[in-house]
Amino acid sequence: MAHANADAYGHSPSMLTDEERAIREVVREVAVEELRPGAQEADETETFPEAAWDELAALDLTGLTTPEEYGGFDADRSTYAVVNEELAYGQLAVATALSVHCLATSCIANFGSADVRDEWLPEMVDGRPVGAFCLSEPDAGSNPAQMQTTAERDGDEYVLNGEKQWITNGERAGVYIVFAKTDADDDGSITQFLVPADYDGVAVGKKEEKLGLRASDTVGMQFSDVHVPERYRLTEEGRGLSAALQTLTGGRIAIAAQAVGLAQAAFDEAREYAHQREQFDAPIAEIEAVRNKFAEMGTKVQASRLLVREAARQADAGEDPRLAASMAKYFASESAVDVAGEAVQIHGGYGYMSEFDVERFYRDSKITTIYEGTTEIQKTIIARELL
Repeated sequence: MAHANADAYGHSPSMLTDEERAIREVVREVAVEELRPGAQEADETETFPEAAWDELAALDLTGLTTPEEYGGFDADRSTYAVVNEELAYGQLAVATALSVHCLATSCIANFGSADVRDEWLPEMVDGRPVGAFCLSEPDAGSNPAQMQTTAERDGDEYVLNGEKQWITNGERAGVYIVFAKTDADDDGSITQFLVPADYDGVAVGKKEEKLGLRASDTVGMQFSDVHVPERYRLTEEGRGLSAALQTLTGGRIAIAAQAVGLAQAAFDEAREYAHQREQFDAPIAEIEAVRNKFAEMGTKVQASRLLVREAARQADAGEDPRLAASMAKYFASESAVDVAGEAVQIHGGYGYMSEFDVERFYRDSKITTIYEGTTEIQKTIIARELL
């Protein structure tokens, strides 16, 4: 049973505003009633639950970070973190799809012209077209400056050529935010473009077979002589990488929140099992070694949540959240792996079986240490900021 000063999800009353609590209750219901029951089938069939996406759109969550003038929710980072945590509690693949869609809408809202914002954001707020974010490449993951995708100027157009890798929403997307060099020999020429999915030369590549997050479509993308009008250039030439890093700082807060939601789900499953499972004529929750595991797991979940809340608070206050965001991303993601692993251990042999949710939680947890900047990159950022 949760402590009187905290709810069943570990939130103390003072952590959330009245509006955040109300939103959390709505999203929690979706997570528990809509997302979790279908998560196992979606994982096994590697199929994204489009009905769940439509439910998010009906709740205006697909416009979560979009300004109100375009029909969006215009949520602050704290609210965004709460939504991501609750969605991940239900199904990480859905939370990831939404966060990437919000990366795309944020790029358009922050860097697009008024005409481009008017053209794209109202429909994206309604959930279609889905947005995707194309930064990583086969040989340029943690160091995007090494990207090979180019955008050669041709009159009032740019001609894009290149390959992107590990693109979430890639199959489902109707619009891509693509980063390319306007000078192939200049790492400082990275520029950000909006590329509609129906343009000639845009091709979806191989769908990746993954350890976890299997319901999320992750693909390679090819851009072959794609003619993009100048008005779809979202940043000045050479300003794309700084724009990407700015956007990813907020994205890391979201991924950290997702890691918290996943860890909380694993903790709750393990706690329920520990009270039900008996060994040596008593529930295993009474075994000291098991109780010690819960002490460690609970502390990691709550510490992660507090780091996320602080990073979101700094972002909302207009402070520089880079250090806090990297700390939250690093600690929460590694904690999710630890907590999910202990949840499997507590379940014993059952934890290794696919019919138990903790098996999926364990596989899903690992990706949180990799995407939106690996643990190693977060440590590099943290050390740089501290020193």
